Amino acid sequence: MATLGVQMMMLKDKVEQEGMWAVLQRVANLDLKAVEVSQIPMDEKNTAELERGVKELGLDVGALSVSLKSGPTATGDNLEEHYDKIVADCKRLGTRFVRIGMMPFDAMVSKEATEAWAAECEPHAQRLAAEGITLCYHNHHVDLHKFENGERIFDVVRRVAPSLNFEVDLHWVQRGGMAPLDMLEAYSGVCKIIHVKDYRVTTLPQEALDLMAEGKVMEGYDKFVNIIQFAEVGQGNMNWPKLLPAAEAAGAEYLFIEQDLTYGRDAFDCIKDSREYLKSIGY
Repeated sequence: MATLGVQMMMLKDKVEQEGMWAVLQRVANLDLKAVEVSQIPMDEKNTAELERGVKELGLDVGALSVSLKSGPTATGDNLEEHYDKIVADCKRLGTRFVRIGMMPFDAMVSKEATEAWAAECEPHAQRLAAEGITLCYHNHHVDLHKFENGERIFDVVRRVAPSLNFEVDLHWVQRGGMAPLDMLEAYSGVCKIIHVKDYRVTTLPQEALDLMAEGKVMEGYDKFVNIIQFAEVGQGNMNWPKLLPAAEAAGAEYLFIEQDLTYGRDAFDCIKDSREYLKSIGY
């Protein structure tokens, strides 16, 4: 069975306020076995406390976030400038995966731009593989965009950078208009990490009704259309009893709970709810 953990982007404010070690203790107390580090500095203090978490709490640092190079969407260290540090951090923590959270926006605008970006990733993926580290690419809804030749952004990345594997965010797949089960089947074998994130449709806001009553039909319709939220696992519309076994069949080694926005709720409360639901279905 894949290892269940949490995407620590959800806990970046907690790490800043309470410290990495205190946060890791709370994660372990929720019966979560792994963490993925994102949007948290991999400085010596945090890295040392992650190492302590591995040794004393038995936590698995499943993945570290990197970018290809510095830029507006870059998170964490980047492969162009910090390659040796990234490898050293992985070796120190026993981490086998690094993940790129998003390609630059200017790489999404055309097939040629995506090809150029993916071509830059491929040698890094090969070089990391020689160190026993797998480089993965994390999707958003935009990665399901189809170019004129019918290829999705994901397809282009797979074709041009065959050494690059995938971290599949199933919420974003659904938001991108592809059935998550179809996605897992289409990319079976390269879906190494899964973001377990639910997809909730909220109630119709009063603002939509008010706008329509005022005759502002299209403005009201816009409010009606945009009623999607990130949800605690089990509190949305995703079919997790089918999706999680399919993810494992597609090659998933880690399942990381993630919720981009918590809408005023404490992040740990959201994670706790997600964890309890996952226990109820056998995870």
